[in-house]
Amino acid sequence: MSAPLLILGAAAPAQAAGASSTFKAEVWADNWFALYVNGKLVGQDSVPITTERSFNAETITFTATYPLTIALVAKDFKQDDSGLEYIGTNRQQMGDGGIIAQITDTKRSKVVAATSSTWKALVVHQAPLNVSCVTSRTPIADCGSKIIAEPARWKTAAFNDTSWQNATVYTPQQVGVKEGHTTITWSPSASLIWGSNLQTDNTVLLRFTAKAP
Repeated sequence: MSAPLLILGAAAPAQAAGASSTFKAEVWADNWFALYVNGKLVGQDSVPITTERSFNAETITFTATYPLTIALVAKDFKQDDSGLEYIGTNRQQMGDGGIIAQITDTKRSKVVAATSSTWKALVVHQAPLNVSCVTSRTPIADCGSKIIAEPARWKTAAFNDTSWQNATVYTPQQVGVKEGHTTITWSPSASLIWGSNLQTDNTVLLRFTAKAP
């Protein structure tokens, strides 16, 4: 019987279909986020949204199978449905949002998803509609808001997001990044995103699908 044939330099076998991989998600948000992958909550901002000036970054490790249906709930702090903060003080104002995220396949050491204008976005809380209310003593009455419910099953792969708008990309200067943002080495492909208005879009739902590299 002849000896078995040894092939040097053969490629490693491909990962079996449906096999889980380990991922590292790095996220910075002004002010708060929750991250879902394939319909499952894998992590959220550890600092409550009610914490003043919460600009921390988070690193989350999780396992999942490709393709990854990535869903982010991103919230800027608002004191009430007027969309304002510091109501009744000399600091009464509109806040502003912004989020950046990247997800790395740890085995491949490859970024497989990064926030960009290709992500889909739906604003579910928008206020104030009347921005001149920023000086109002009765902002709830004067500001106006547009609030819609989160669509059913929007975090799952089966959801059709073609009617959503593409996310808007912002510069670090526009968002005013600080603190935790500087603790992460961001991929050049990762951008700060939000709805079309940094100040009046208070809660934004974001979706992206990442295929296996």
